[in-house]
Amino acid sequence: MKVRSYQSPTLVLLAYDWPQGDDREDFLGFAIERTPGFDGAPKSWLPNRIGFEGPKPDQGDFPSNEAPIQKFYWWDARIDTRDRGSHFSYRVVPVTGKPGALKLMDNRAGTIAVQVPEVEEHGITSHFNRAVVSSQAFSKRFPDIKSASQQKAARAWLANGMEQAVPQFLDRAAGKDVEGAIYHLTDDIWIIPAFRHYGGALSLAYNHTGKDHASDAAIRTLETAGRPENAFAPRTHASIMHDKFLVRVGAADHPEAVLAGSANFTSEGLSAQANVLHAFESPALAKLYLDRKRLLDRDPGLSQTQHAQTGWSDAITVGDASIRVFFPPEPNGERMSIDTIVQAVNAAQHSVLLCAFDPTDKALLDAVFAASDAGRMMLALVNRVPDKMPSGDPSRADVAAKIEILNRAATDHDIVGFGSFSGSDTPTDFAPERVLWPGENPKIMVRVHHKFVVIDAEGERPVVYTGSANFSGNSLHHNDENLLEITNCPRIAGMYMAEFLRLYEHYRARIKSGNPKTFRLTPDHRWSRKYFAPDTPEAKARRAMAGTA
Repeated sequence: MKVRSYQSPTLVLLAYDWPQGDDREDFLGFAIERTPGFDGAPKSWLPNRIGFEGPKPDQGDFPSNEAPIQKFYWWDARIDTRDRGSHFSYRVVPVTGKPGALKLMDNRAGTIAVQVPEVEEHGITSHFNRAVVSSQAFSKRFPDIKSASQQKAARAWLANGMEQAVPQFLDRAAGKDVEGAIYHLTDDIWIIPAFRHYGGALSLAYNHTGKDHASDAAIRTLETAGRPENAFAPRTHASIMHDKFLVRVGAADHPEAVLAGSANFTSEGLSAQANVLHAFESPALAKLYLDRKRLLDRDPGLSQTQHAQTGWSDAITVGDASIRVFFPPEPNGERMSIDTIVQAVNAAQHSVLLCAFDPTDKALLDAVFAASDAGRMMLALVNRVPDKMPSGDPSRADVAAKIEILNRAATDHDIVGFGSFSGSDTPTDFAPERVLWPGENPKIMVRVHHKFVVIDAEGERPVVYTGSANFSGNSLHHNDENLLEITNCPRIAGMYMAEFLRLYEHYRARIKSGNPKTFRLTPDHRWSRKYFAPDTPEAKARRAMAGTA
């Protein structure tokens, strides 16, 4: 067997291949053993939620040596904050036979040693949250979140350490100036208190466009706490000021580090919405962000921000990564930022992953679909796929893109939107899963808030695009945004691969249109057919991630 791993600070994703399984009608899946095991045990089998007769009535887990994993990639979901930096060994064993008489093919097993990353490595901090309100783990751990204390505990579990990204960034600043540009500032659990009590100077540009004044209350709170009014600059001359970044500024006005990503500075952005935040210890990168923030402080008109830059920045080395940044909006008719992504997708050798809130750029989606048609692994997760054909003029780029996503998802299943097991369609022996947070508006519910594209994550020269931009017309031409290109860093690309597959597989099982009443393992080799067929998404993923393409 061939086994590879992709790890983030929150999980270990294993990808493996056993080509001989294609010829075995008794091939039932894989058992995966971890050393050291769970809760102090020397070894443990990774769990499976379902068995050959379905889930356990008590909603417990089966060990995978009794209920083999019928996928060619699986993740260790029991990685916790205390495991960061720890070493584990995984043994992946093919399982044959028949239900009740399993045979573990120990002589065909593959083993791999893994170290779970720390949150900060090589001067780059990476925070990915759990963001799975609609999950069995959340339902079991938090059956009731009516009280404020219950909600805070639930949000902290979902945030998975991301709630500390801003407080830790401020702690490292140690009284130095901190400047930033923030779309929505509403989190009164962690971020606003950290700003209130921060000992240094704080200066923020914040969104104040149209009727969107979500940050006003927080700004008033900070002013009441003694922050000077001139420390806060309302941004009024964009469609929205959609940035979410902070810059640490040292002595003599020298920028030192920048925190940026997809997460809004809201409680839901840190917890219930899938997001990422990075901090980069890089004066050169921080200076670019600081210059942009100070431009926004002056509240320039849209035409000024559209022409404020001439393209991507020069490449900046940060630790083991090479990084460029682009600050949309671009002038109407120009699209250098997103066309760079399109070109990278067109050049993909192995795989393309798209994870975004609402991607509507037709050229990008066409390139992503073309990569799939050319035999590359292509998987996408968006906030939701429309359940009916949108009305309007299909020649409009945004409408055409939504139609394309809908058609593609309906036929090839390589794009999914988030879903959940509600009380009315919960599978047998599964707990009903929460759909809405208390008080949440179902019309604007967000579960997938990421904005990233990853090309060839399993290769030697991966490319990651990440930031605040939603790959849409507004993000391209009308919003204040920031977009990062990260190259020459398989470590970071592997994190995105691991986090993407965790979310993609989680929500794929929860699409209502494909939700069977009972989940159970297949009692023979039929489960593996889609993984060995030539052109299915599963077969492409098997070959690409295991490195056997």
